[in-house]
This record gives sequence, structure tokens and C-alpha cells, in this order.
Amino acid sequence: MSWKLFWLLVEAARLTVLLSVISITIGFLLSSLVCAAVMSTNRWARIGGKLFVSFFRGTPLLVQLLLIYYLLPQIGLNVPSEVAAIVGMSLCTAAYQAEILRGGFSSVPKGLVEAANMCGFSKFATFRRIRLPIAVQLTIPALISEAIMMLKSSSLVSVVGVVELSRMAQDLAASTYRPLELFAAAGLIYLIINLVVAGFGLKLEKRMQWGRI
Repeated sequence: MSWKLFWLLVEAARLTVLLSVISITIGFLLSSLVCAAVMSTNRWARIGGKLFVSFFRGTPLLVQLLLIYYLLPQIGLNVPSEVAAIVGMSLCTAAYQAEILRGGFSSVPKGLVEAANMCGFSKFATFRRIRLPIAVQLTIPALISEAIMMLKSSSLVSVVGVVELSRMAQDLAASTYRPLELFAAAGLIYLIINLVVAGFGLKLEKRMQWGRI
């Protein structure tokens, strides 16, 4: 395989990483709100949070992407396919991250929460400064695993017209008749990206355990 073809795969991989990073970040912000809703004392908030989690965990990402891609124009939002992909991936990962965070919150020592309440912290301040940071620290391995899963699942966004790594490999294979080399190269690039993410997660976990951040 020529370097020109490999470089085209690398360029497509950049889009894969960009879409994944944006989606995972937005998903994490959304997951905090969803998790708070699921754990809320308000009945309707709990119901809404659980319905959100149930839908996006109970249906395939492929179906979600297609629904969002065709739904947005129906409500007057004609956005690029990349935006539709980010919306779909963000909502999907938010549901999974919300459940991961919920497990982390369940493991937060109740004594810390009670101490924060005694110090006059509001519920939001206790959540933002005590519960959320500890829950994140406890759930870093699971969150990193979810990030890796989303990176691999990003290959599905090709169904809405996004030319990411997998779609580029498929298009090049169709035009050059060299599918084995191209898909092997794409798999290698995916592996390198995920190893970097896993290494970053391990380093972050150690730094948080040592109290450096």
C-alpha cells in the first residue's frame, strides 16, 4: 500500500478523533445532568432521566444516528452530517456515562456529603465540588472504556454521510481493489488511537490517586 493511501486514512482518522472527542465531552456534560435527574428526589426528574437512559442504552447507535439525521430537517434544522453525527453520539454516550457516574455517586462516602451540608454547602455546590469530582475519580476506568467504545462506534457515522476512517478505507478499497491492506491499515490506526486513549486514562487515574489534580 502506498503512503498516499495511508495518509488519506490518517486524514480521515483525524476526523474520527475530532468527532469522538467532541461527542464524548458533550456527552459527559449531559451525563452529569442526566445522572442528577436519575438520582433526584423529584419524581418527574427521575422518570425523565430513566427514560432517557433506557432509550439510548436500549436502542442501537445506528438507529439513533439515522433517526436524528432524518429528524433534524423535519423540524427545520438543516445541519451538516457531522453535526448530526455529533448529536447522535453525544446523546448515546451520555446515557452510558450517566449510568457509570451513578455507580460512582453510590460509592461516595456519605460522611463527606454530611460534612459539606454541615459547612453550609448548597446541594448544587455539594454536587459540583464534592460528589462529582469523587465520582469521576472512582469511575475513570469505566469512563475511559466508554470513550474507547465510542471511538470504535464512530465508524457507524458513515451511514449519515460522514467520511471518517472506516468509510475512507471502504471507499479506497472499492477504487483500488486492495481491501485487505486498507482495512488492516485502518485497524492499525484504530488500535494506535485506542492505545493512546487507554494510556492517557491510566496516567490520569494514577495522578488523581496521588492527589496531583
